[in-house]
Amino acid sequence: MRHRILLGWLGASVCSLLLLFVALSVFSSVTLVDATVAEAQDDAADDLEESADEGGGAAAPRQKSRLRWMYDSLGIFYSVVFLGMSFTLVALFVMNLLTARRENVVPVALVEGFEGHLNEKRYQEAYEMAKNDESFLGHVLSSGLAKLSAGYDQAIEAMQEVGEEENMKLEHRLSYMALIGTVSPMVGLLGTVQGMIASFSVIANSPTTPKPSELAAGISTALFTTLVGLFIAIPAIAAYNILRNRVARLVLEVGILSEGLMNRFSKVGTKKS
Repeated sequence: MRHRILLGWLGASVCSLLLLFVALSVFSSVTLVDATVAEAQDDAADDLEESADEGGGAAAPRQKSRLRWMYDSLGIFYSVVFLGMSFTLVALFVMNLLTARRENVVPVALVEGFEGHLNEKRYQEAYEMAKNDESFLGHVLSSGLAKLSAGYDQAIEAMQEVGEEENMKLEHRLSYMALIGTVSPMVGLLGTVQGMIASFSVIANSPTTPKPSELAAGISTALFTTLVGLFIAIPAIAAYNILRNRVARLVLEVGILSEGLMNRFSKVGTKKS
């Protein structure tokens, strides 16, 4: 079971790295094409301006593609940071989704097999089955049977301790998704402040009233960083809460099933009056 989880984690990481590499390659290629096209447009615009100057006509305005405009507004720093966050979020979502599967937390085969061994009073086989199972429920049941010789109360206490430890591991993995959901809009806010400072710097250093095109660069940085930051944060927070609720439901189910299976040993270690 653990090997399947590790392979799933490794596969998700490799897929995310490949997606990141492909995205960066495509982004670089498109940017290069846009730059080439923009250069050609600039040359054509220069020719038109020269023709317009010679003929006394108005020159056609230059236009950028949306992707080029977005890249110029974000810059290399914010582009890399947001791409890294987005693909890390995808990897974490896949990893946590694989970990929170019912087969990895409360496997039906373990419940049926463990209960069957207990009904047939094959306690050693039940212990070995739970010990060899790497699921959440397997760890809880094996810890309870291991402490059963000391009494039922000690066994329940051991099961609760292991359950809390396993629950903490699941929540720890999920917390990274919440971290991305929190940090991403903060990075967007940083870009917003930086862009507004750039725009006000243009106003402060200009001896005359600046043109709107001179202020557009800083305002574009402010708006695009905020937009991309929220675009990453919203699905991150939504996925985190959905998976957290799923994990909480499965953990509750583990507690109910484990106590129900161990309830037949409730009189072990009690003193007879």
